[in-house]
Amino acid sequence: MLKAACNLPPRLQRLLFGAPPRLDGNTLAPDIHALISIAARARHDSLADGLDPAAARVQRREEAAIVAERPTIAMARVEEVEIPGPTGPLPARLYVPPTPRDEPLPLLVYFHGGGWVIGDLETHDSPCRFLAAHSGAGVLAVDYRLAPEHPFPAAAEDSFAAYTWARENAARLGADPARIAVGGDSAGGNLAAGVCLAARDEGAPPPALQLLIYPVTDTGRELPSRQALGEGFLLTRRDMAYYEDRYLPAGSDRNDPRVAVLQASDLAGLPPAYVAVAGFDPLRDEGVAYAERLREAGVPTALRFHPGLVHTFVNLTAISPTARQAVLETCGALRMGLAHPKAP
Repeated sequence: MLKAACNLPPRLQRLLFGAPPRLDGNTLAPDIHALISIAARARHDSLADGLDPAAARVQRREEAAIVAERPTIAMARVEEVEIPGPTGPLPARLYVPPTPRDEPLPLLVYFHGGGWVIGDLETHDSPCRFLAAHSGAGVLAVDYRLAPEHPFPAAAEDSFAAYTWARENAARLGADPARIAVGGDSAGGNLAAGVCLAARDEGAPPPALQLLIYPVTDTGRELPSRQALGEGFLLTRRDMAYYEDRYLPAGSDRNDPRVAVLQASDLAGLPPAYVAVAGFDPLRDEGVAYAERLREAGVPTALRFHPGLVHTFVNLTAISPTARQAVLETCGALRMGLAHPKAP
């Protein structure tokens, strides 16, 4: 039903669901407006109403299954991997797309979204397959520890450990060690940005690219979009408070640049960045601000602003034509960012 509604002609979508809202000069895409209108009638209990994290994780898996690509996008190989983490093994999953040549592939080490509290390898199986299939890169999805059982900095430490392991084991993964990127959506984008800062500060080999999809970049303060877009567009301001209160419990420094990456004093020397943001996302302004700070620091940065989209669009490629086009653009950026370097 969702797919059918999102693929109706825009005129019919407006007739059925009304005119899409317009805010800050952006108009919500008609297919996304249709999706939100249906979801508002069917959504389960809200996180912000005190839903238990365990129940929230089950709910998120159910929602992800509803909007996943069908049939499942075929890979040349999907392999369950175990990565040594700071306190124990981390489950991970390697996606290897079909390729005409038998040579090391570029690799994206990917961290799923979910506010550091929900999400796992299953909720992001479909997006990881999509990214691999349309970019030509392998994707290593990492199942880092979740809050509140494992608060900050557990997820950040796991993410850096996973990236360094991937570099050290590139041959085992069939990857080119010179073309390993980090990326993620939402909280996963935050973790990917943090890996880049940690690699620079600890003198580790840097990722070739950071692919940040509507990233969380500031947990110590609210930029205007968190309030202006805090209700009615899937992710809410109250949802973000739920996540941050669990990942950053009382006594945590919410301005710590390992999580509030926008507050890092110096962003110079970081890898090239592709930052994708959505016009109707409470996290919009902090994503834009981070891209602007990267540019000011001399980091090659592409900022892609999708005016009609909402948070979670990376999970909506099977449902929304607008989201699908946005993620295809992201795949193109990944393919270009990890292309073979030109010979001298």
